[in-house]
Amino acid sequence: MRGAGLAALSTVLRGDDGQAGDQQTGRGGWPYPSLVQVAFDLDGTPLLLLSTLADHTKNIARDPRVGLLFDGTAGLAEPLSGPRLSVLGRAERSEEPRHRARFLARHPGAALYAGFADFSVYAVSVERAHLVAGFGRVRWLDRADLLLPGVPAALAEAEGAILAHMNADHADALRLYARVLAGRTADGAEPWTMTGIDPDGCDLRRSGEMARVDFDHSVENPEDARVTLAGLARQARQSASGSAPGAADDPADDPVDSPVESKDRDG
Repeated sequence: MRGAGLAALSTVLRGDDGQAGDQQTGRGGWPYPSLVQVAFDLDGTPLLLLSTLADHTKNIARDPRVGLLFDGTAGLAEPLSGPRLSVLGRAERSEEPRHRARFLARHPGAALYAGFADFSVYAVSVERAHLVAGFGRVRWLDRADLLLPGVPAALAEAEGAILAHMNADHADALRLYARVLAGRTADGAEPWTMTGIDPDGCDLRRSGEMARVDFDHSVENPEDARVTLAGLARQARQSASGSAPGAADDPADDPVDSPVESKDRDG
């Protein structure tokens, strides 16, 4: 779910907005599907940027229950053999600055209209989800199966500095993450950038392409993030060069240093 940039959104169609024919057609109460961009808070909560002029937002104002479909079947010869996740929850307008910052980092093009008066960020309070992992692999998931217990304050506070540091000083490491760890092509005129880091992994973007690199443990603070990102860069560099996983590394070649340490060295 965290690697997705788009989702199908289902809302409950309102039926008493005064438009002619509502009574005759029975329009109210029908499911209304639409396509939305999606981002995530550090705990995995889905975030949407919606306009009050859109029908799906008007539906949410009347009934906050929503469904989000995340499709992981792209590129498969038999799409129904691939994974998809239907998330059920309630969408609520959020004034949390972190939510807006995380959405715009993941979807920078949305900055062109995010400041318009009719646009707001909505956080989806997840209740449960239905996972289809392939033929015969189907089960319901509880909220605790999808989301972390909470947002780690130390990591959330440092996220902006970590992203700025990685994007300014470690373009080569980000390229290795994308190419070696996420299996993306090295071709492209634009560099990869890091758009988010959370306890479970980090998100990358190049133009309209997104990639997700998962961590092997839960990262809760900036120091753990530094060590983990450095370890991933060494792992990717070893894989790319064909060296043995246990080969020694020169500490001077550590591709990811601390944003705080880097700032101190610069004066």
